[in-house]
Amino acid sequence: MKEKNQVRDVYVAIADPTRRKLLRLLADAEELPLYELTAQFQMGRTAVSKHLAILKEAGLVADRKVGRETRYRLNAAPLQEIKDWVSFYEKFWNEKVAVLKNLLSEE
Repeated sequence: MKEKNQVRDVYVAIADPTRRKLLRLLADAEELPLYELTAQFQMGRTAVSKHLAILKEAGLVADRKVGRETRYRLNAAPLQEIKDWVSFYEKFWNEKVAVLKNLLSEE
């Protein structure tokens, strides 16, 4: 069972297309209330809140209460881990493509 203070894996958090769309929406705005985020999906407020909770556990989203409303904002810092991982493979494929180009130019 998951402990309350346990951090969720960033890769798991972004694996779902709904959560990736939420991140995109938050990236385009400084801060958005839950009702505006919910309006972008064909699902209820509770479902969107669950997705936001997963993103929050991964540190990708921060929230704050303004009266009775909850507002969300993006915290992109944890995405650096993914960028670094992808960059490694980008370097790997660039090297492989360079080798292939050299082989093809020799023929």
